[in-house]
Amino acid sequence: MIDLALIGKKYGPVPFNYTWKDVVLYALSIGAQTDELQFIYENAEGGLKVFPSFATVMGADVFAELFKDVNVDFSRFIHGEESVKLHRAIPPEGKVSVEGEITNIYDKVKGALIVWRLKVMTGTDELLAEAEHGVYYVGAGGFGGDSGPKAEALEPPDGVKPNFATSYHIPENQAAIYRLNGDFNPLHLDPNFAKMGGFSKPILHGLCTYGYATRAILRSACDGHAARFKEFKARFSGVVYPGDTLVTEGWEDKSAGYLIRSRTDRGVVLSHAYARVERPQPHTEDRRSPVKN
Repeated sequence: MIDLALIGKKYGPVPFNYTWKDVVLYALSIGAQTDELQFIYENAEGGLKVFPSFATVMGADVFAELFKDVNVDFSRFIHGEESVKLHRAIPPEGKVSVEGEITNIYDKVKGALIVWRLKVMTGTDELLAEAEHGVYYVGAGGFGGDSGPKAEALEPPDGVKPNFATSYHIPENQAAIYRLNGDFNPLHLDPNFAKMGGFSKPILHGLCTYGYATRAILRSACDGHAARFKEFKARFSGVVYPGDTLVTEGWEDKSAGYLIRSRTDRGVVLSHAYARVERPQPHTEDRRSPVKN
């Protein structure tokens, strides 16, 4: 059983300093290619841009500190849910402060869902981004606690063709690259450790899958303009293995957003997902060519 006294535990604010190299490493770690030059080249025309999901790796050290000196088995941690909200475009380098807090622990019977929030502030104390992480701790449920709020119904409409469907092949070494962002859980690289967690082989980081989906949304719903990407939330419904092909689909709704679903040939891996984007603004939109793939 996970210690419920962890609810309310905070860490930070602490500084998080990053350079263009960190931004480019992140882009490559979610599969960015040379035809996405504005995300991988520090001298790109118009300046280097940052994938909005970079906000998720700003809290890697925060998560470790929140569970420092806590008796947990990291092979049993699986990402359950993720939500990121951008209040402004992330600069290509800078000094920010980050703060985390464990806000809830829910009883899901077969495991415990640990929810923690991350807040990212600029050097001038402006809110840059917020993230909410739901981490599933296998085997720690059944303690009679609150099961949590009912999930919002965000299922795509039956029989309706998506407005976009973007496919990305996940290279065999993708998890080895992604871990350099700060998530060194051996579940994603060590075959023996993966078997301890109940998997036949190492699985892709959930946040890497989330980053791939972010790339697809940015390309297909935002014409490659990072500043138009405002929010993305999703539930991790299945695992992705390096070598899989990930297909992300989007159905446009009436509130400047898209219902999102990502799947492999084994089934759905991101569900209950929604992305909010900003519509193009005449005369103010960056007119550079959109990202192609």
